[in-house]
Amino acid sequence: MVIGSVLGTASAYLGGKIDEFMMRTMDAVMAIPSLLFALLIVSTLGQSSMNAVLAITIAFVPGMVRISRSVALAARQQDYINAAIARGEAGHYIILREMLPNILAPIIVEATIRVAFAIMLFATLSFLGLGAQPPEPEWGLMVSEARTYFFTAPWMMMIPGLAIALVAIGFNLLGDGLRDVLNPRSH
Repeated sequence: MVIGSVLGTASAYLGGKIDEFMMRTMDAVMAIPSLLFALLIVSTLGQSSMNAVLAITIAFVPGMVRISRSVALAARQQDYINAAIARGEAGHYIILREMLPNILAPIIVEATIRVAFAIMLFATLSFLGLGAQPPEPEWGLMVSEARTYFFTAPWMMMIPGLAIALVAIGFNLLGDGLRDVLNPRSH
């Protein structure tokens, strides 16, 4: 989330050909479904939890770039950015110290919602045997290993599945709550 936020903010600040190149690259990556993209990366790097996390990170960066860029484009037009440019501040200072702190609220909301998707994607990769490997305790792996006992002990599969669903719903509700709290127009 941090990588995508910084890249999107930098793209909005720099504009021009750099922005165009970065956004077309992100569009190309976003054209590939995140599960398929993560499967491609994990199958290339090998089966492990770290590779699955890296694949999910790479798959989710373009979405965060788009969100942070759209918010940063609006912030780019504000007077405090023009004042920082007039003061002669460096580009990295303006991006990291002026723009990012002022667009953080929508980025945090988006990040909490994306965490739910990341949890489900990691569980999916583990279920397919590409994420966590035995004996690691991971919900997707638990569901996968419990498939053989579905008719004799269905709770072995339902409990980790329910845990995945509850955590995903919890992060979505957290994101909705944060959106309501951090939205300046609702106060």
